[in-house]
Amino acid sequence: MSSTTTLARPYAKAAFELAGADNATGRWNEMLTLASALVTEETMANLLQSPQLTGQQVVQILSETGGEAFDARFRDFLTVLSENKRFSLLPEITELYQRLREEADKLLRVKVISAFELDEDQATRLKDALARRFEREILLESEVDKSVIGGAVVYADGQVIDGSLKDRLAKLSNSLIN
Repeated sequence: MSSTTTLARPYAKAAFELAGADNATGRWNEMLTLASALVTEETMANLLQSPQLTGQQVVQILSETGGEAFDARFRDFLTVLSENKRFSLLPEITELYQRLREEADKLLRVKVISAFELDEDQATRLKDALARRFEREILLESEVDKSVIGGAVVYADGQVIDGSLKDRLAKLSNSLIN
């Protein structure tokens, strides 16, 4: 576990609790994503790291840039980040927040790597099968990798389900050698 994850986790939990208290987890997701994008944009990142700016000025710049996208409670959250010099953690906070939200909403992000682009029917069938297996709604991210040859490799909930032709050929090769 990286030190940034360790530092970001309490802020992500706090953000999730604040969002939950206001029944605004989706809105907070949007605000965190925007703030994260702002602090990682090169020009803004350089400006925010300027030693001439106070923490309050940094919050003001972010709030003005975010405009109406940021509500008062979120600006208070940004102030806490500023006071603790944790703006650089916003991308990690956002990622951890999204995981907390997905877990609470019984969503599971699944990555599928296949040799060819999945058509809509294949994606639907795969999502349905994975939803039954993991008892959660599936958010499917697909990627094409020709080296898979056929079938697919599925990464879900810390598990790897390798149904690729490449893997089957490797197993066959190993069994023939041994």
